[in-house]
Amino acid sequence: MAVTSAARTAFDLGRRLPMTAAVQRMDALMNATGLQAADVEKVIIEHPGVRGLSALRRVLPLVDGGAQSPYETLTRLILVRAGLPAPATQVPVVDEYGFVVAYLDMGWPELRVAVEYDGAQHWTDARQRRRDIERLADLDALGWVVIRVSSDMVRTPATIVARVRSALERRSSVPISTPSRRVS
Repeated sequence: MAVTSAARTAFDLGRRLPMTAAVQRMDALMNATGLQAADVEKVIIEHPGVRGLSALRRVLPLVDGGAQSPYETLTRLILVRAGLPAPATQVPVVDEYGFVVAYLDMGWPELRVAVEYDGAQHWTDARQRRRDIERLADLDALGWVVIRVSSDMVRTPATIVARVRSALERRSSVPISTPSRRVS
């Protein structure tokens, strides 16, 4: 049976899929395997002139193996497409004793602003909902602003962007007004 390496698989995904789908799948592949962008760059060097390289070169800078779901990737892409600074992913938050309180889906640790994508279980499972309420109280006590996002909200990205931009600007000494860039 023929198989490819993770790097070759990412190389093919990035060249052949539409940008958002390529980033989502490459994020998942990197998260599952530990693959790095540099590994894909090596495959690019080995295959000069192959069809789709320009698309792959646009996709690769957007890939982040920290995303733990396609919707987390989509949420991050919404923010980047709007011209906001790229957030870090899987941001550890520690308390005053150095214990990890939470890993946030994405955020700007220096400003203590985070974005959490909440899947259906966060809204429908009573135990999960209770844990989320306690977790948000802990994060608030540590000075974090957390913007929560659900699946239906990604259909109206302007709301997400406005909330995140506002939180970043409240916490920053400089305006967050980088030009928007289109990522299809």
